[in-house]
Amino acid sequence: MAIEVGTEAPDFELKDNHGATVKLSDFRGEKNVVLLFYPFAFTGVCTGELCALRDELPKFVNDDVQLLAVSNDSIHTLRVFGEQESLEYPLLSDFWPHGNTSRAYGVFDEDKGCAVRGTFIIDKAGVVRWTVVNGLPDARDLNEYVKALDSL
Repeated sequence: MAIEVGTEAPDFELKDNHGATVKLSDFRGEKNVVLLFYPFAFTGVCTGELCALRDELPKFVNDDVQLLAVSNDSIHTLRVFGEQESLEYPLLSDFWPHGNTSRAYGVFDEDKGCAVRGTFIIDKAGVVRWTVVNGLPDARDLNEYVKALDSL
């Protein structure tokens, strides 16, 4: 079960698609965070969602907001995926220990071995202010993210 609105967001430290370490706590007091979990790079729905974010990037990466996309793929897979799709925001690898961050947020599907489509908007204080969890085949509505960010 996904963590609820009003909960302090679990901190994490993951490598991005370029091998850099990214910590959620690094954004505390600085930026709101759109934390997006997705099943796998190179799959149809995931690619569509991440490219839609790319196409609207100024809404999700700016002085007030940082987008972080997390999958259970390796950093090497994410590097190729990011380059192929021109994704200029951090793609974080929850590969090893496999799914630890996805589990902390309650969005890891143990049977499939991957994260489901969970999105969490975390305010500058580190508190979850909005969340949505969709099943593996169901794309999310980016307009809902924008509305949630506007309400902060």
